[in-house]
Amino acid sequence: MKKKALITGITGQDGAYLAEFLLKKGYEVHGMKRRSSLFNTDRIDHLYQDPHAEDLKLILHYGDLTDSMNITRLIQEVQPDEIYNLAAMSHVHVSFQTPEYVGNADGLGTLRILEAVRLLGLTHKTRIYQASTSELYGLVQEVPQSEKTPFYPRSPYAVAKLYAYWITVNYREAYQMHASNGILFNHESPVRGETFVTRKVTRALSRVALGMQDKFYMGNLSSQRDWGHAKDYIKAMYLILQQDTPSDYVIATGITTAIRDFIKMAAQEIGITIEFKGNGVDEKGYITAVDKAVFIQKVGEKYLPQIQDRISNDAEVVCVDPHYFRPTEVDLLIGNPTKSRTVLGWEPEYDLKALIEDMMRSDIKLFKRDDYLKEGGFTIMNYFE
Repeated sequence: MKKKALITGITGQDGAYLAEFLLKKGYEVHGMKRRSSLFNTDRIDHLYQDPHAEDLKLILHYGDLTDSMNITRLIQEVQPDEIYNLAAMSHVHVSFQTPEYVGNADGLGTLRILEAVRLLGLTHKTRIYQASTSELYGLVQEVPQSEKTPFYPRSPYAVAKLYAYWITVNYREAYQMHASNGILFNHESPVRGETFVTRKVTRALSRVALGMQDKFYMGNLSSQRDWGHAKDYIKAMYLILQQDTPSDYVIATGITTAIRDFIKMAAQEIGITIEFKGNGVDEKGYITAVDKAVFIQKVGEKYLPQIQDRISNDAEVVCVDPHYFRPTEVDLLIGNPTKSRTVLGWEPEYDLKALIEDMMRSDIKLFKRDDYLKEGGFTIMNYFE
């Protein structure tokens, strides 16, 4: 019989990639998504099957991590071999504004899953993957961070995830459950949420290149993160649940990059050179040069004149807005993936340059579509954050 997997947060970046990955491996995939008056399944639309079809391999269920009865009923109905708990309110900055909800969903939500598996007598059948986060390290106690590095969370999101991490460990030890934590460092992709910093950068730079936006605003440009591709990281999730013994793993590249440098690399991918001047809230980024051949190849010749005008006018393209600063900042994250590479045999296929290339190519294509619609007389909405 084919394995059954239940993915909470299936409509998110990781859930969508993981669902596609497991379907290719022959799994029957069940996904939990929150009820909305709008369709919010864009990332998995290419996997969607008509629920009236026979031999369904992807089945969606309404659910919410704040509803214990719903979670228990869903697990009882599906009887999953594997649960991947990827659902969360995962925007760190927003967690300062919704701390109670984050604690309920991200922290207690994990407990509800673990307790449902225990109460339903599935402790020896169902393996559980808990999506932990590098934000647990917060005010880092050592560099790089490994499975043995002490945690020091610096946001309501990270504190909620700290509870989820330790309750997973506790249920593993108390009830001999196959429950593991994946401490994933930042992982991005072309379907990353629009308000997360990397996608915000690639979207904004694409719009700037196409003449649809003049500039964009950022928070702390000096923050450093360990960035990988989500396609690599979901493979690590799968490998974690295939191990005979449950454990906790850091999934990371072992390389850290400042946000300022990520912006430069993303711009360089389409032939644009950005230089930064000033310090703190007065720091600004300017387009200082353009590689015509690269820009024409990656963006298009029709968009070149307006970029050249930006250089001659010395107009800023990146500015700092203190609104985006966190009350407690996390300045440096860099993971030590030794355990995941030696025990799991996990090796990422994408480096940061390949990740940026993938994201910029996708967003240029996305906003060219908007540009064509605009030329056709349609109204195009602008979203800035």
